[in-house]
Amino acid sequence: MDPEVLSKLQRIAEAGIGMLPVAELANHFIFTRDGMAVLVERRGEGFGGIGSPGRITERGFEPLISGGGREAFVFKGGEEAATAAEADAARRLLADLRPAIE
Repeated sequence: MDPEVLSKLQRIAEAGIGMLPVAELANHFIFTRDGMAVLVERRGEGFGGIGSPGRITERGFEPLISGGGREAFVFKGGEEAATAAEADAARRLLADLRPAIE
């Protein structure tokens, strides 16, 4: 494995971020912490674009949206209000993941 990719994986682990092994998502990695998730594009052995934070449920990935003074997780056919703690956990995951990958 490329030493740069190994270094990034080490930084991710040091931030307490895990990676879900999901064979069905051949084009993305899923990074998780505190019940929240971020999808990151796969580029060869490395990492590409970083998506929005959200969570994974039985309905699939539910991105966190903000607007109109409220925050919610959206899914096909609906949305569910996010608690302040959930929204904060999602934003912190993205904030910690971004510098580890870039």
